Amino acid sequence: MFRIKTTTDLSSDVYRDALYIRKIVFVEEQKVPVELELDNEESAQYYVVYEEGARVATARVLREQDGVWHIQRVATLKEYRHRGFAKKLLQRIESDAKLENTAYLTLGAQDQVQAFYRALGYVVKGKGFMDAGIPHHRMDKKLI
Repeated sequence: MFRIKTTTDLSSDVYRDALYIRKIVFVEEQKVPVELELDNEESAQYYVVYEEGARVATARVLREQDGVWHIQRVATLKEYRHRGFAKKLLQRIESDAKLENTAYLTLGAQDQVQAFYRALGYVVKGKGFMDAGIPHHRMDKKLI
């Protein structure tokens, strides 16, 4: 049974679990420098998926000035990938955003996972860019 918890409290266990997942996926697996991985921490809302108590996936949301939700740091631990946890996480974020009448969601998707986001209704916008040495594209999903 999975559960999703959320927080804005940087001293919470949920935040620490989000950092743990990000460190494994981005810093250790993808070799992103830790100083690039940790930014705007105090401005975000954090989501963590738990499966039978184990931390398995995470994402964070920054609310931008125009009311757009910017999803970042979507990550799933390797042993839990391809089991639908990231999809459920993004669906929860979308549901929360709709409750606040958010016009659209945006994210910078690594090119290698664009198909995943497309399947959830996201559309590529603009030219590609590099982030931490990894090719990305902006992808948006209109909500209202």
